[in-house]
Amino acid sequence: MAELKTINTWHGQEDSIPLETGVNGQIPAYDNKAFTDYPHVETFVVNGKHATKSLDNELDANPVDDEPSRFSIVVGRVQKAIFDFKQKNKEVLNTIFKLVLLLAYFAYFAYAMYYRFGDEGSWRLLIVTILASLGILLNLFLSYRRRKHEADEDSGQCTAKLWKLIAKIRLNIVLPIVLTIGFIVYIIVDVGLNKPRNLISLAGIAFFVVSFFLFSHNPSKVKWRPVYWGIALQIIFAMLILKTSWGHDAFEWLGDRVSEFLAYTDAGSQFVFGELYEQHYFAFKVLPVVVFFSTFVSMLYYLGVMQAVIKMVGKFLAFCLGTSATESVNAAGNIFIGQTEAPLLIRPFLKDMTNSEIHAVMTGGFATIAGAVMAAYILYKVPANHLLSASAMSAPAALAMAKLFYPETAKSKHSDKDVYKFSKGSERNMIEAASNGASMSVKLVANIAVNLIAFVALLHFINATLTWFGDRVGVDNLTFQFICSYLFWPISFLMGVDQDDCKIVAELIGTKIFLNEFVAYVDLSKFIKNQITFDDYISNYTSLFNTTAENLTDAWYWVGDNIYLNYTGTTLERGLIGNRSVVLATYALCGFSNLSSMGIQLGALGAMAPERKSDMSKIVFRAMLAGNVACFLTACSAGIFL
Repeated sequence: MAELKTINTWHGQEDSIPLETGVNGQIPAYDNKAFTDYPHVETFVVNGKHATKSLDNELDANPVDDEPSRFSIVVGRVQKAIFDFKQKNKEVLNTIFKLVLLLAYFAYFAYAMYYRFGDEGSWRLLIVTILASLGILLNLFLSYRRRKHEADEDSGQCTAKLWKLIAKIRLNIVLPIVLTIGFIVYIIVDVGLNKPRNLISLAGIAFFVVSFFLFSHNPSKVKWRPVYWGIALQIIFAMLILKTSWGHDAFEWLGDRVSEFLAYTDAGSQFVFGELYEQHYFAFKVLPVVVFFSTFVSMLYYLGVMQAVIKMVGKFLAFCLGTSATESVNAAGNIFIGQTEAPLLIRPFLKDMTNSEIHAVMTGGFATIAGAVMAAYILYKVPANHLLSASAMSAPAALAMAKLFYPETAKSKHSDKDVYKFSKGSERNMIEAASNGASMSVKLVANIAVNLIAFVALLHFINATLTWFGDRVGVDNLTFQFICSYLFWPISFLMGVDQDDCKIVAELIGTKIFLNEFVAYVDLSKFIKNQITFDDYISNYTSLFNTTAENLTDAWYWVGDNIYLNYTGTTLERGLIGNRSVVLATYALCGFSNLSSMGIQLGALGAMAPERKSDMSKIVFRAMLAGNVACFLTACSAGIFL
């Protein structure tokens, strides 16, 4: 086989064509490949001689015109010049594009503020703009500090060590002393004098910390910095939300916006399932919310927003608690994503992590819930503002309890710089990211549905069995909930739940641990809906009779554990629980810490690091207990200020 030069190709480059000979060295006589004995080749005539070119790898038929037109050559060269210019100046063009978008937005913002200011929408736009601007400025500042630090790394080692020492003294000595003194004064002046019963919640924190220290894997190795700061951050957060008017209003406003955002799911549900979709509330109303929220989170991942937020929160936790980058990033991720998705952020490091770090990773998964699942709970009337704050408060509590229950005895093998390098997804555009997010939610939706079917059915079977055994010995109404109401009564009491409601909250805690938190929240929602129905009933009839609620003595009465509304003939099954008990139960149930989740975590983490599965199986039960106690601590922190 030889090679002969042919005419120029479309791009103006010369191509070489392999010569192929026929039988006895003769060139095939047929020029048309459809009638030749060699259909996989095409014959050319070059300088009076035949030449053939293989067509096996060609995607399209050869053009009719072998000679490209002058116009097509010019267009090709222009395209190539534009592409080369874009590649060469990619960073500059991206910066210009972002600046143009930023200027366009601020022009819109300025006109919107001028056109109308004072209503809720204008305040919403103002707050979001301020927060986004602060985020951009913070990112620019951190980038500048990072570059400056790298430039001065050799010359400024002494200064860097000095600043680290000062920061260590502040966090380990000065700030804890100041915060502790301030907290004690506040407890005496405000809580002790005005709401002494709230001191029970403070006693609950002390009880859980002392218990975990006594049963710690290695009490002599406990480092108190993560324990102190984990609980301190919880208490500070609870104080901001529950005791300051601006903190309460901010989270209530945020909860309303989240509920408003999730309501857009109804348009998709109605389109797919019809106008009567709410008749099948869970299947066609609740589960689609999980799909919509998963899609939104996937889009945030594509834009890099989620990675930036997780990185910022992770660095903050690592700075305050002194925990390693891997466990801090995982804890930050657990605020927004689930127990099996957050460890993907640190997947390359799992195989070399210490047992204490793996324990912290598992505890973080047990102590929090996924954002998509939280969206479903909101539809069950669980307070959105308290769900949001519970997710944030449980992250530092999880690290605190993890480091108390399984202290660190070795040094982390990974540098912070490597851990904080997050890669973006493989999606090529926003549409693909949204589609992938919706597709990935299918497994989550299916898991929620089948688990509820299985566990609700199992609960009814267990109750029927226990009732049967109780009847044999003259014990009425022996059920799973009845047993849990006594087994977990001390925990609900130590969290600060009203004594009259302790049995009901204890039932919910037992349901969460032995079944799952979704079933527990569904049960809690029944009491919330009962309260809404009762309040509307009292409001309507006090207006109708022009009287007060205290004078409606015959409007309702108890029938066993139920409340009967006399004027409407409605029965509120299981009655009511106080608003304080609802809020504390919301915090206590906000986590995946149940027996079934142990298998889920072992399966997910074991697949990411098969060589560490035996270590994981040894500590998963301790992590599940630590996750539960982290949730109880969150409830205790809220109970101090309610």
